Amino acid sequence: MKTYLFLLIAVVFETFGSTCLQASQQFTRFWPSLGVIAGFGAAFWFFTLVLRDLPLGITYALWSGVGMVLIALSGWLIFGQKLDLAALLGISLIIAGIAVINLFSSAGHS
Repeated sequence: MKTYLFLLIAVVFETFGSTCLQASQQFTRFWPSLGVIAGFGAAFWFFTLVLRDLPLGITYALWSGVGMVLIALSGWLIFGQKLDLAALLGISLIIAGIAVINLFSSAGHS
């Protein structure tokens, strides 16, 4: 269970770093640029903790899938980016894939 908490923390930091990347305006704004470094640094550190218990492929699939969903949500909420039907369908498929890994695959369990 601790492994999945670390994975969630890694995803939250990655989402923060990616959101700051957009806000940094190509690293021309200091505080968002600092947020990119801090966010991705913490994300990768927690990611390495998860790799102690889960295989790389499963860890990366879960991390990137959940991260993509949260980044899309962040873009919509913070930056007003539009999500059309195709985007929402794709996000739904990502969520379904994460559910399949966690519910039916023994590879996704520590």
